[in-house]
Amino acid sequence: MSVRWPRILNPTQLSQILRGQKNPLKALEIFNKAKCRYPSYRHNGPVYAAMISILGGAGRLPEMKEVINQMKDDSCQCQDSLFAGIIKTYSNAGLFDEAISLFKSLREFNCVNFTESFNTLLEIMVKESKLEASYHVFLENFKGWEIKNRTRSLNLMISTLCEMKRADLALQILQEMRYQVCYPNRETYKILMRGLCEDGRVTEGTHLLYSMFWMISKKGCGADVTIYRKLLDTLCDKGEFQEAIKLLDKILRKGLKSQKKHRNLDFSFIQNEDESGIGRVKCLINEALVKGGVPSTDGYNAMAIDLYEEGRITEGDSVVQQMYLKSFRPSLEMFEAKVAALLTAGKVDEAIKVVEREMIENNCVPTFRLHNIVIKGLCNMGEALWALKYFEKASRKAGCVPNKEIYVSLVNGLCCDGKYMEASQMLEKMHINSFWPGAEVYNELIQGLCLIRKPYIAVLWLEEMLSQAKIPDTSVWCSLVSSVCYGNHHALVLAAGPEE
Repeated sequence: MSVRWPRILNPTQLSQILRGQKNPLKALEIFNKAKCRYPSYRHNGPVYAAMISILGGAGRLPEMKEVINQMKDDSCQCQDSLFAGIIKTYSNAGLFDEAISLFKSLREFNCVNFTESFNTLLEIMVKESKLEASYHVFLENFKGWEIKNRTRSLNLMISTLCEMKRADLALQILQEMRYQVCYPNRETYKILMRGLCEDGRVTEGTHLLYSMFWMISKKGCGADVTIYRKLLDTLCDKGEFQEAIKLLDKILRKGLKSQKKHRNLDFSFIQNEDESGIGRVKCLINEALVKGGVPSTDGYNAMAIDLYEEGRITEGDSVVQQMYLKSFRPSLEMFEAKVAALLTAGKVDEAIKVVEREMIENNCVPTFRLHNIVIKGLCNMGEALWALKYFEKASRKAGCVPNKEIYVSLVNGLCCDGKYMEASQMLEKMHINSFWPGAEVYNELIQGLCLIRKPYIAVLWLEEMLSQAKIPDTSVWCSLVSSVCYGNHHALVLAAGPEE
């Protein structure tokens, strides 16, 4: 793509020019030429961010590293989000040592806030099961002045320890953090309560619950019900019904500040400890928690989302009905949780009905994220053509413009279902809208086209891939050679005619 240089160049113009290039190496050439053509011009943070994003997205990590070093030498002011993105890029490439090394060298850059980078690195290390290493990174950097918001970091570390089945150590860290001017929030208690209950530490969970009463539940917030419910459910599963009932009474009085009429509950039917008995007690407890608290949108939404995430769709719907009776409206997050639960349960028609009817009736507009949940869910169920029809219907609606993530989900889903021609058409639409997928998408599509004996179309996509400076896998070349050779052999057989 030829470049029309303006008479006077500013960073905003250069960013637009760079993002308009399909070939990352061409974009890098333009990036380097700018200073030569305009002696008074200087790159700023957004320009460096655009160039690094382009190179990282194309897998050009050596070139990306050169631009990062150039940015450091220029002492250009840069945002924490840029380094968080670079850390993710290194992680996706399996270069965890590079990601850690970059984080440790952030003080050499003109950046005064490392919060997002710190949390991103911790998240990645946790996902990759590098639990001990993440714990050491946490201890080494937690007290640094560059970490502005420590609560999210605390939550990540507590989550890590709970996954290691060390909820006791997580509880100890929580207690120590109060002396480090770091205060837990509702999410902290939720993560830790889940960890303690899964470890069978019900006694510690009960003490944690009491500490909540004077730490974050002073006003009887309804959103706390998800934390209370986890402990009560665990007690019921262990058969400790009487203890659960006593604790429920304290929760209603001290935690939710409920009225006396909501605390008169009848549990006299409890006689057995089979699954039906446990289920009835849990349902009654859930009902008491919903009705007992001060009615609020946050409380209802938190409870419904929690139930949907556990796959308890009927109970989640019951909470939503209570919301409607109290003239509250569900949140977008609640609808997302419900749609995801329905798709996981294989109830596709009901999930689409929620998006197309229930959300509209509640004046809630479906977002890209929700559409992507539906499309991914359909593709995971092997219903890629259904996902394609849903996508086309959603695209016709005003204000619903597909993003890169939706296109990639569709192309991958169609390829997994063997619908390679439809995937090729979707990838073409993606290009028309100036979205460029990663090399892995091209690799899978080209090999699929070779399988269905469409080498001509496969070669066209190979040329497009090379024009973007993306390197095909060795298997792609093997598939192309095999497909072309098969086509030539088949043509020779037809030309020779039947044997006499």
